[in-house]
Amino acid sequence: MTHPQTTAFTAGESGDWRILSCTVVTGPALAAAPRLAVTLSSAAPEGVWTLAGIASNTRYATRAEADALAGRQEGLGRPAATRAALIPIRKSAAWWALAQDERRAVFEERSHHTAIGMDYLPQVARRLHHCRDLGGPFDFLTWFEYAPADAEAFEHMVARLRATEEWRYVEAEVDLRLERV
Repeated sequence: MTHPQTTAFTAGESGDWRILSCTVVTGPALAAAPRLAVTLSSAAPEGVWTLAGIASNTRYATRAEADALAGRQEGLGRPAATRAALIPIRKSAAWWALAQDERRAVFEERSHHTAIGMDYLPQVARRLHHCRDLGGPFDFLTWFEYAPADAEAFEHMVARLRATEEWRYVEAEVDLRLERV
């Protein structure tokens, strides 16, 4: 049995990504740093802070939605995708008190999270890292990569998602924008 690999996002003096901005949307801030290193290991380099998560099994998506995403999603690391965003999110206790079907109803049936994301594929590649059970300050680490020409579309997607019912359950969110160096 293969276990999911931990991805560490470490802010510090080194890394392949230059941090262009680090904006608190809600909740506490992250300390400033000039670079971000992304490593596929629990042994992250030393830095100002490290957030770790696991790209786990898909949750809240139906088979049809998962297949549609897989059919349109392009992989990370595309040469033209020199921009990225790391958006760590923590949801409220009220979110986690909901049953799985209730979270699904908020996530997709009313907020249309997957449907909104589909509107921006394949331009915006994404990977969700789960970290709620790892003891860090966030529940999810959302990682996006896109070409500079698609930056406006990415901003539009994020604005649409933040305007949904689902975002009423977000109690901490930091938005880091990055450029590959």
